[in-house]
Amino acid sequence: MGNSFGDRLRTERLSRSLTQAELGGDLYSASYVSLLENGRREPTPDVVKQLAKQLQLAPHAVQEWTSPVSEEEAGYLLTALYARQSWDMRDFVAAAKQAQTAAGMAQANRDTVSWWNMAYLQASSLLENADCEAAKETISEVLRHPLSQETAGLAVRAEQLLASACLGLGQLTEAVEHAAIAVRRGATLPHESNAYIAALRTLIAALAESGKLDEAWVHCQTLAALVDDTLLPQLAGEIYWVVGNVAFMRHDVKEGLSNHALAGQLLSPASDLALWARFNKATASVRLFAGVVEPDTLVAIERAELAQSVVGANPADVLEVSLIRAQWHYLNGDMKEALQLLTRLREHREQLAKHTAGEATFLLGRTLKAMGKGQEALDILTEAKELFSSAGAADKASLAMDSILEMRAAGKIH
Repeated sequence: MGNSFGDRLRTERLSRSLTQAELGGDLYSASYVSLLENGRREPTPDVVKQLAKQLQLAPHAVQEWTSPVSEEEAGYLLTALYARQSWDMRDFVAAAKQAQTAAGMAQANRDTVSWWNMAYLQASSLLENADCEAAKETISEVLRHPLSQETAGLAVRAEQLLASACLGLGQLTEAVEHAAIAVRRGATLPHESNAYIAALRTLIAALAESGKLDEAWVHCQTLAALVDDTLLPQLAGEIYWVVGNVAFMRHDVKEGLSNHALAGQLLSPASDLALWARFNKATASVRLFAGVVEPDTLVAIERAELAQSVVGANPADVLEVSLIRAQWHYLNGDMKEALQLLTRLREHREQLAKHTAGEATFLLGRTLKAMGKGQEALDILTEAKELFSSAGAADKASLAMDSILEMRAAGKIH
């Protein structure tokens, strides 16, 4: 058999971000999975069947890996390995290109499973690099593939990633639709499935951004119920993070602080500094949304900025932290500093999702209003309303409209 089975097993495991212990589950030890991957053990039919279940693949697809490796397959495995290494090093541009090349090689080899995984990695890399349009196009092709329709686990992953791409583009209605499909299909998987958890998190985020906080909170309860002693600490921390976000957005400050405190205990900057940056960005943002202006909120902003400077961040993430910093200045009455940041943000708003650009524009309008620049504020608030409407954020568009009507009712603006 050579290393055909082991190489393919390692590639498929890494494509799902699974450890050897997670892949083995309760049946096989991490050391046994390592022996399989290194070609020092050959799988029995029962092992193939169980691994296929763990990977959410058809058994016959995994059985095919026991065939000898051809020169073409060896080339694919090497390119796929480079793509995965680039992903691990956070070089998402290289990961997307290498994954695209590997997908093409797999297609030429008529290897549908490998094509699916590399196309999925390509879309994931594009999304991480904030190229949401290209990510949406790629993952839509993946979702149309028969393999996605035949395998529930793959369909859930594809629908969830498509929802995330729509969310990044500010297409909130589409994001909710695809995330809801992912959750419905994911409910048929084991509850400990990472794909199901990711789908729930994406649906919650899309509903929250759409202003549908009560619906988001219902799904938060489902998500929170999945936390138990068997869940990895980091994944549990991410769940508390999501639940805390929505609690803050519902102005339930006590619940928000409690969940984010739990998340902070479980998420470690030593294990994933990029994730730590995103957590601090999120907790600062939702704290400010709930009006929690205290030293801990500023500390979260500074942590996010510092972590971004260390690991690097895409332009959209950097701009989003600038928006949070501007909100901090606004709520503390420092309109001059807020205006400076928001003016710069407006110049680069094409790099933001529509609903995020709407948030920045709305805050700019409120800042101008506080500074007594009535007509300019009205123009900007009207622009914010249009951005929210085009993103499908009806509740936020109504807030912008309320501000416009309030200004006109004052009799100073016509």
